[in-house]
Amino acid sequence: MPHANQSSNRETNQQLKVGIYCDFQNVYLSQELANSLLDFANARGSLVIRRVYYNSLFENQASAKDNLQLIGFRCEDVTCSLKNSADNQLKSDLIDDVYNNHSPEIFILVSGDGDFANPIQFLQDKDKNVIIFAQRGNVKQRLKNLADEFYFVDQLPQLVGNNTQLKTPDVEFNIHYKDAVKYLIESTKISLNQGKPTLFGYIDKLMRQRCHKYQGFSSIYMPDGKKFKSFGQFVDAAVRDNKIQKQGQKLFLIELDKLAASKRF
Repeated sequence: MPHANQSSNRETNQQLKVGIYCDFQNVYLSQELANSLLDFANARGSLVIRRVYYNSLFENQASAKDNLQLIGFRCEDVTCSLKNSADNQLKSDLIDDVYNNHSPEIFILVSGDGDFANPIQFLQDKDKNVIIFAQRGNVKQRLKNLADEFYFVDQLPQLVGNNTQLKTPDVEFNIHYKDAVKYLIESTKISLNQGKPTLFGYIDKLMRQRCHKYQGFSSIYMPDGKKFKSFGQFVDAAVRDNKIQKQGQKLFLIELDKLAASKRF
């Protein structure tokens, strides 16, 4: 028998707006990979933005963008002799689109450039979910730690072919908010003990590893059936419930022993 929240979960997922932003100077996308990226994005919600930023002064970029236009990408030509000329335009559009009436809830960034770290943090502060795709050997570790989800572009065919990865959460991929908070605390504790970063993206990955029912923030449900729009919104709820502490994009445990000791004095 389907779970009572199953149909509402599907409706919620379909209502989430998704935007794709490709830094073509940093990550080359063949038409085949671009099609897989579209399939991946459409499985996450309603695709409202699909942009590729390129520089026509570079012949290989100018010729490759034609194939991407054919499958519906809007190609932004940023002509400049600098190698990473498109970055500033892309970063500006990411921020501007947050204030758009049709702003995505999920931002898919295709780039491994470390210059995007601050824009990513800005998006997450605005309760946006950030998924990053990068090329192997060309990605900054900070981006991998910050991302709510991180993948390499060559994983796209496998991700699209893996129905359990892309399908809307159903009964076996639902987790109650209280249980999700337990895994949040446990993963934060493990990260701290290992001397690893406690950034949202890294903790989210640990939670996925430790609980198969947890498939990201969209798999968490409240008793009233409401869903979270981002991992940051889930964390904020846990902070309000005094289960965890945060500073920016970092998580910290509530020091219960110290609190108990202070009450004795």
